[in-house]
Amino acid sequence: MAIPLTRLGGGAFNHSPSHDAEAEYDRLRDLAREEAAKRNSCFDRAHQAYERGDGAEAKELSNEGKRHAAKMDEYNRQASEYIFRENNAVGRVADDTIDLHGQFVEEAEDILERRIRYAQEHGQTHLHVIVGKGNHSTNHVQKLKPRVEQVCRELGLQYATEENSGRIYVNLQGGEAVMPPLPHQPPAQHGGYDTYPGQAHHGPQQQQHHGGRPQHHQQQQQQQQQEQPDEIERLVGKLFRKLGDCCVVM
Repeated sequence: MAIPLTRLGGGAFNHSPSHDAEAEYDRLRDLAREEAAKRNSCFDRAHQAYERGDGAEAKELSNEGKRHAAKMDEYNRQASEYIFRENNAVGRVADDTIDLHGQFVEEAEDILERRIRYAQEHGQTHLHVIVGKGNHSTNHVQKLKPRVEQVCRELGLQYATEENSGRIYVNLQGGEAVMPPLPHQPPAQHGGYDTYPGQAHHGPQQQQHHGGRPQHHQQQQQQQQQEQPDEIERLVGKLFRKLGDCCVVM
């Protein structure tokens, strides 16, 4: 397990963030990285103490390392929740869309699973998942998309890469992932970002992917019933109430 040593800053947002918002996100991730470094130092010194036969010091250093690990997890949890609220605020994404930008891989996996369960419990037929094109990742490699696809397969849901390759369409009803026609929506504000809410698709081209079991063709409903802001706030609370480990496998 490791924490990326890159600063995401504005690249983690789906809109033009204020300086304070960007600084707060980076502050939380930087604090998590500092705690990770202290944790690693404690564990290294604990190992050295154990090797020279000083069991008492080894135990003390090990416990200190665990405390730093807990602080690291807490700062990462705060950063994950902060960026999720920023990117998924009412009016920034449609109610059938979730934006995972700025999340570490394990964070994104946990949030997506909870969001899918919530959507299915409330009768939603599909979900657009914004994962980005990897423009802000090392070597421009997409990290979130493969994990989102894995989650869909594990849940037996079919999905399709949308015309914008930074978005994935997921059928929540167990049928083939065929996107319905989208109503016209004006573009949302964004800071030169590659994906944004309500982005129109101009053709039927999409890559089809199947989940873990055979599915029958089903016609998708055209539009979801709009969620009220208080429902979205309850969802955000549920997503992070029990959020656990927040490190990313590098």
